[in-house]
Amino acid sequence: MNRAVTADLFTPIRLGRIDLPNRIVMAPMTRARAGQGGAPSCLTATYYRQRATAGLIVTEATQVSAQGGGFPGTPGIHNFEQIAGWRQVTDAVHDAGGRVFLQLWHVGRISHPSMQPNGELPVAPSAIRPAGEVFTAGGPQPYATPRALETAEIPGIIEQFRRGAANAMVAGFDGVEVHAANGYLIDQFLRDGTNRRSDEYGGSIDNRARLLLEVMAAVTGVWESDRVGVRLSPANGFNDMRDSNPDATFGRAAELLNPLKLAYLHVVEEGAYDVTRVRRAYRGHYIANGGYDLAKATSAITSGAADLVSFGKAYISNPDLARRFAVGAELAPADTGTFYGGTHAGYTDYPALDQATASA
Repeated sequence: MNRAVTADLFTPIRLGRIDLPNRIVMAPMTRARAGQGGAPSCLTATYYRQRATAGLIVTEATQVSAQGGGFPGTPGIHNFEQIAGWRQVTDAVHDAGGRVFLQLWHVGRISHPSMQPNGELPVAPSAIRPAGEVFTAGGPQPYATPRALETAEIPGIIEQFRRGAANAMVAGFDGVEVHAANGYLIDQFLRDGTNRRSDEYGGSIDNRARLLLEVMAAVTGVWESDRVGVRLSPANGFNDMRDSNPDATFGRAAELLNPLKLAYLHVVEEGAYDVTRVRRAYRGHYIANGGYDLAKATSAITSGAADLVSFGKAYISNPDLARRFAVGAELAPADTGTFYGGTHAGYTDYPALDQATASA
C-alpha cells in the first residue's frame, strides 16, 4: 500500500469503504458496566455517543459466547437481549455522526469455572494455568488449570466468532474487530508460551496462527473484509503471556493476514518492543496503540509509522478528545477508582470541553 505522508491526526482517511473525518481512534476498553445478562444499557449508549467525534470507535471487548466470558459486567453478542442493547449503542453513535466497530472476544483460559456454563473449566490451546488471580462475582480467585480444546472442538470456536460477527451486523455496527491480543484465546494459540499442541494448531508459527486465520476467514465470510479489523499485541505480557520469538511469530502473522485485505491491523505497542518487523510485514492500514500523546501520535502519522492512532485512558475522561487535541486544550485526568463497574460516575459524567469551561 502506498502510504503518503499526511499532515496530522486530522487528515481524513478512507478505511475500507468508510470515510473517517480524522485518524483518532477510541481504543477498546473494558468498563464492566453491562446490564443483566451481558446486555448493554442506555447508559452504555450515552457513553459511546459522547465519544462519537472519534474518527472510529472500537467498543469494549464483547464475548462471542457464554463460554467466551471471564469477567463480571462485560457485554456479550450472543443472544437477543445483547443484540438489542448494542442496537441502542449503534443508533446513538450514528445519530451523533460517528462510526463504531464491535470487538469480538473469547477469553479462553482467562476465566473461572464460576463464570462458565455448568461450572465447566475454561478452555485453552493447552492445559497451562496462568499465574495470578481472576476477579469473580465472589471476589478474587486463583486461576484454574484450563482444559485443552480437542481438535474436533475448534470448528465450534470459529463458529462462535462467525455468529458474533453476524449478530454485530444485526445490531447495526459499521464493522467488527477480532480481538487476537492481550492474552485471550486467539493470542493463547499464537504464542508458544501458551500453545504446546502437537496437532495442526500447534508447533510451527503457521500452525499456531491457524486459528487466527480461520476465525478471520469466518468473520470475513459475514462482513466484507474491508469492514473487519484485527488486534495483535506482540510483546504484551498481560495475562501471563510470553513467546520465545515475538518478531518471528507476529511478523509472520501479519504476513499471513495480508491476503485478506482487511480494514486494518491494530497493534498494541508495548514498552521498548520494536514493532518494525510487524509494521513492514503488513501492507494495509495500521493503527498504533500504546502510550501515545498528541505529539507522539502526530509524529507517527506524519512519518508514516502509522495510519491511525488509538487512545484508551485519555478517552475515559475526555469524551471530546478529538476536539481537545484540535484546539490544544489540557486533558482532564481520569479517576482510576471508577474504571471498572459502577454507574454513571467516572463513566458518563466527564464533561466535554465547553461544559467544563462553563462550569469553571
